[in-house]
Amino acid sequence: MKRRKILITGADGFIGSHLTQMAAERGYSVKALVQYNSFNSWGWLDDIEIDENIEVISGDIRDPHFCKDIAKDIDTIFHLAALIAIPYSYIAPDSYIETNVKGTLNICRAALENGCRRVIHTSTSEVYGTARYVPIDENHPLQPQSPYSASKIGADAIAMSHYHSFDLPVTIARPFNTYGPRQSARAVIPTIITQIAAGKKEISVGDLTPTRDFNYVTDTCRGLIALAESEKAVGKSVNIGSNFEISIADTLELIKKLMNSDVAFITDTKRIRPKNSEVQRLWCDNTLIKELTGFSPLVSLEEGLKKTIEWFKDPKNLHRYKIDLYNV
Repeated sequence: MKRRKILITGADGFIGSHLTQMAAERGYSVKALVQYNSFNSWGWLDDIEIDENIEVISGDIRDPHFCKDIAKDIDTIFHLAALIAIPYSYIAPDSYIETNVKGTLNICRAALENGCRRVIHTSTSEVYGTARYVPIDENHPLQPQSPYSASKIGADAIAMSHYHSFDLPVTIARPFNTYGPRQSARAVIPTIITQIAAGKKEISVGDLTPTRDFNYVTDTCRGLIALAESEKAVGKSVNIGSNFEISIADTLELIKKLMNSDVAFITDTKRIRPKNSEVQRLWCDNTLIKELTGFSPLVSLEEGLKKTIEWFKDPKNLHRYKIDLYNV
């Protein structure tokens, strides 16, 4: 796929910026879509080198005419643009339908009308809800436990319907919990690291009992590219994960150890999801992606946390996070 022209939606975000960087380094010609704004901000792309392999464009996936235009002469679309914060989906669910479901429809129609060779639609492990069995494979039932996860289930269905109805070569990539430099402040790992780095003695947290399958961001990006290069992945939903489960409590203790901290954790009720909305257990079965692509994660949790901690401790990075403000 090197030198083929690809479109990455959501390139200004956490995973999207890393994917843009990795794809350009591998020789892809990247059209990187960032959300239009009057500040002329490219989000996290402002922090990376933009070379001749990257063309940055501003716009909005909610506009079908715009999507059709940007998909011209594109070989592969990596569709990452989405609203992702679960707490905000309780407050503004309609915006999640507009962006995640309708935006995905617009991208699929644009890909179909322009004859794109592949579409990698990015889903989330949240669509599985609390595990009914572990590890979670791709046959696990989908459970919409938040408006966010419901919107992503809808987006997945829209994408796959275009495979079945119109032969659009779609793969649904389903990453489990990605972490690393540039991650949103709303996520648990940046929340803890930034508060410790800022010198807090007590740290506000939500429920510490759920378990997660954490994956360093470069592994997630490698998985996305591997799926795009695999013809056997067309028409399939495929997990990207480590096949390793750890509780939030144990993750926080590991961060404390790595940062040589003695902070105390204080429960903040604002950070706790409604009882039936919390996903209690996520543990990825990554057998399928290994079979289809040979992919395996390369970065251990401890190694990934060390890299993440070092990035957040840099004053210019830490300054961008509002430590004392709970980010819904």
